[in-house]
Amino acid sequence: MATETLEALVDAGEASAGPPLGPKLGPMGVDIMEIVNAINEETEKFKGMQVPIKLTVDTESGDFDIEVGTPPTSGLILEKVGIEKGSGEPNTNKVADLKVEEAKEIAEMKDTDLLGKNLKQKTKEVIGSCVSMGITVDDKEPREAQKLIDEGEYDSVFE
Repeated sequence: MATETLEALVDAGEASAGPPLGPKLGPMGVDIMEIVNAINEETEKFKGMQVPIKLTVDTESGDFDIEVGTPPTSGLILEKVGIEKGSGEPNTNKVADLKVEEAKEIAEMKDTDLLGKNLKQKTKEVIGSCVSMGITVDDKEPREAQKLIDEGEYDSVFE
């Protein structure tokens, strides 16, 4: 069994037979469109962002396996709040506000990439990224929101 591995950064839900995939897949003698369509299906939920993929292809049978990475936490936060970049002065200049519910959604997307033992801890990790980006959480300083999560203030979000 001859396998080849290809790692690439693709536009989620919009990969094509053009570069970077087509030129690398062509010599493998596989159905390029079948692979591209499968990648688009797997990455659809991150549409509008670039995501890392790892493609393992059996060049004899044409079978393939796709592993989709997730965009960085900061990229997912920016997407949720609708801005292109964080604040250059995060301590004094706040540029957006993230809802705790949105932080929880990001934590669910990044699930296996985060270190927390449960969804509350993983959500607090996501909120921690807001500190250096100049983004408030529910109109509060991110550390304050983390403390309120610990105190049970947001338990209804995690039920």
